[in-house]
Amino acid sequence: MTRLASLLVVLIGLTAARAATESPREVVDQTVNAAIAVLKDKSLSTAEKRTRLEHIVLEHVDFDVLARLVLAQSWNRFSDPERATFMAEFKRHLSLTYGNRIEDYRNEHVEIIGERDEVRGDHTVRTKIVRDGPNDIDVDYRLRARDGTWRIIDFIIEGVSLVANYRAQFQEVLDNGGPDRLIHQLQEKNAHGQPLDDHPKTSSWGGGRVPA
Repeated sequence: MTRLASLLVVLIGLTAARAATESPREVVDQTVNAAIAVLKDKSLSTAEKRTRLEHIVLEHVDFDVLARLVLAQSWNRFSDPERATFMAEFKRHLSLTYGNRIEDYRNEHVEIIGERDEVRGDHTVRTKIVRDGPNDIDVDYRLRARDGTWRIIDFIIEGVSLVANYRAQFQEVLDNGGPDRLIHQLQEKNAHGQPLDDHPKTSSWGGGRVPA
């Protein structure tokens, strides 16, 4: 896989908030085209693309659900102010991590290849980043409706869940220092534009399961 996989996951998935009448499949289909249109626009500088795509990322993901899923039972260890700070830093972390990968786009396109209902009323839309046969990348988007609008709550790249991967990374930090340490590490990494985990074989979003 290339870093494009992770970039498209974020750009496509995080533009998912649309009209309440749109199905999960329609949400993904429409936002795929919107994200790729930005990536293809040669009139935009890298900085302009980053700004537009970061806006998409920060506006449309259901970060409340995502944060709860990532922290799992540890969510209850956070005070309300700590939760707010964690979510702000986590958003910034995702934005910084994938904003640096815009130039990896090489005219790939995305096809929807299936969908299925999940428990809790969730829905998964299955897609494929088309490159050249054996190098195609499967990406699933899990959506959940809230207030009548479908939003992305997880991404599964080649069978690896973003939520599960971050949960493992964060839990290790929480076990060795609690919420304060996790927040501090996120703030420190964000200040330097670094992923949370720099080890190439252990971090899905930091550079492992979504490799260079």
